[in-house]
Amino acid sequence: MLRGEWINIMYMIFSLLLGYAFGNILTAEIVIRKALGKTVFEVGTGNPGMANVMARVGFKEGAIVLAGDLAKTVLPCVIARFLLFPGNRYEAAAFAGLGAVLGHNFPIWHKFKGGKGVSATCAAIFCVQPAVGILSMLVGMYVTFLTNYLPIGAVFIPAAFAVFSYFLFGTKVFIAGIILTIFMFIAHRKGIAGAIRGTEHKVTVLKNANEKFGKYTAVIFLLISFAVAGLLILYMIKKLI
Repeated sequence: MLRGEWINIMYMIFSLLLGYAFGNILTAEIVIRKALGKTVFEVGTGNPGMANVMARVGFKEGAIVLAGDLAKTVLPCVIARFLLFPGNRYEAAAFAGLGAVLGHNFPIWHKFKGGKGVSATCAAIFCVQPAVGILSMLVGMYVTFLTNYLPIGAVFIPAAFAVFSYFLFGTKVFIAGIILTIFMFIAHRKGIAGAIRGTEHKVTVLKNANEKFGKYTAVIFLLISFAVAGLLILYMIKKLI
């Protein structure tokens, strides 16, 4: 194997391990330990994520968990992308983000049983390239609106990122996106199975928004989001050309 190939493999492995180390920090565990004196895995759904903590403890605690999950993903991505491997910035950020999601979903200190990694995945793809990350999240949001199922929309976020990455960033980032998609599918497999059977809880975000804020709220929101998505698509086309 050529020296350059070894270097490429080593920076990807190092970025992955760096992200995994940060990802093992489960903010929800820290918050719940302080608030309730027990592990987050014994609270509510047992998921160490923002939604579970916010539902069982409070908004402030949930917000802290979200901030912590975002930070533990962004930090290794920034370190890998800007400080350690600026010459391979997209690949370094992608594998550091992948490592953070891996650490969150499969923490070594809890027998590899962790969270679902939605927030961490969104932060990871945003760190690779903000415009592509936001557009991927919009795709996931639209799928959720169409299906009314959060698990399906969640899987489409990294899936869309993988597709975009194939054309914009090359094979390595594409592979990272595929692995993120697999992780998201594994984390939401029960919810997806429930959606297929019709037993999964449906979310009607647009309908609820209309009822709470007025009948044109959903239309206005969709028009704004379509405009943002259009600008992001034009940006991506420009990058390809």
